[in-house]
Amino acid sequence: MITKAQIDDFIGKIPPSPQVLKQTVAILNAGELSKAAKVASQDAAMSSYLKNIVNKPIYGFRQEVSDISQIFGILGLSGSQQAVYNYMISLLSPAQWSLFKLNSHTFYELQAILTTNWQKILKHLKIEDKNIESAITLLPSSIIVADALFGQKLEDVNLLRSASAIDYNTILKRLCDMDLFDICEKIAEKWEMDPITSEILQCASGVKPSEDKKINLLGKWMHLLLFYTLSKPEFIEATLNDFIDFQIDFVEDIYPDFITLMDVQ
Repeated sequence: MITKAQIDDFIGKIPPSPQVLKQTVAILNAGELSKAAKVASQDAAMSSYLKNIVNKPIYGFRQEVSDISQIFGILGLSGSQQAVYNYMISLLSPAQWSLFKLNSHTFYELQAILTTNWQKILKHLKIEDKNIESAITLLPSSIIVADALFGQKLEDVNLLRSASAIDYNTILKRLCDMDLFDICEKIAEKWEMDPITSEILQCASGVKPSEDKKINLLGKWMHLLLFYTLSKPEFIEATLNDFIDFQIDFVEDIYPDFITLMDVQ
């Protein structure tokens, strides 16, 4: 059994946002894009990350984009904030994964796919809210924390997996009485993100519907997006396809729209 104290200890070790990063987020929140880019460019690690992730094929830029001001200008205010939050999550990424077969390349790819498709979903729903856009950045964080916690109990995890076909979220719940989405919420609190991000993520579990219709709708879309993304070949190979149990009844009403939007063949 992984105790709540162990989880709290692990989350407590998550480093606070570096000063330049905190300044960048604050300036973006104030809507000052050019000033945020100037501050962000002072952090070499963040600049390198932004250049790497934004120049991935999924973003569709024909020529390499290297200037931070140019990157922020292309992404816009909300897109820039998402990219910076993705960088915050990447700070947790381990050099060596314990359970999932991931590396920095596949993890950054996961972030990019989730981010761009969530933007597509919000555009489809005609929702413009930087906090709602940023909610998607927390999903990869749950994968990082789960991997670290599972690493302490690999024998137990493998035993549970061999005994019955259950998802990793259920295993985590059995081992520590907290699921992946609970842990996401703790990280959101640690980094002082808007409470709506946690509300959407909890709903996205598929088993914690919200009484708020808007949050419930967003949770459905996020649940489908997560399942759809982790079902891609590269993430099946990384063993992420069993991350959560797909709740078809929860998303049944929006499933046709999702399939059309994602152009699923």
